Amino acid sequence: MAEPLGMLSAALAFAVVAASPGPANLAAASVAMAAGRTRGLRFALGLGLGLFFWGVLAAMGQGAVLRSTGWALTALKIAGAAYLLWLALQSLRAARRSGSTMVARAAPRRLFLAGLMLNLSNPKAVFAWMATLSLGLGGGSQNYVPLMLLCGLIGLVNYIGWVTFFSTGVMMRAYLRARRWIEAGTGFLLGAAGVSLLRSSASQ
Repeated sequence: MAEPLGMLSAALAFAVVAASPGPANLAAASVAMAAGRTRGLRFALGLGLGLFFWGVLAAMGQGAVLRSTGWALTALKIAGAAYLLWLALQSLRAARRSGSTMVARAAPRRLFLAGLMLNLSNPKAVFAWMATLSLGLGGGSQNYVPLMLLCGLIGLVNYIGWVTFFSTGVMMRAYLRARRWIEAGTGFLLGAAGVSLLRSSASQ
């Protein structure tokens, strides 16, 4: 059985990585400020499911397959980069428009799918999962499941936390005052992440 200390260390390491600013967390904050808590939570659930998918993949050993199969990983990176660049373009277009944004008008189901696709388009997540699972294991592959479930829960709670904080009245009023700057900044960060992923695929 995995040592409790190893499990705790792995969970804490995963929590730090999950809470750090990145495309998923920044997108969750942007959706929460633009569309409110209810729609933001739908987006967070999609993000959580996408993150958990990579955890399941890592636990099944498919992460090693992706690493050893260059063309598959390259294809995933290109697809992920294309999706991030598309999201960046939508944010930049929203920054130029007046009135309510496309996110604020989007149906909850569409926001859930957007969150799911955002994290499914990030193949780097599988390597973070593999490192975390390896760190917390002391006795073999049968210990993947409890650690995977724990880290999946940590990831979901993290996204819910971002949405809850950024959907407060203060943050939503701040968003309305600085909407164009926030949309532009989000677009820039998502675009930079997409370009970085595209460059990574070219260096495979």
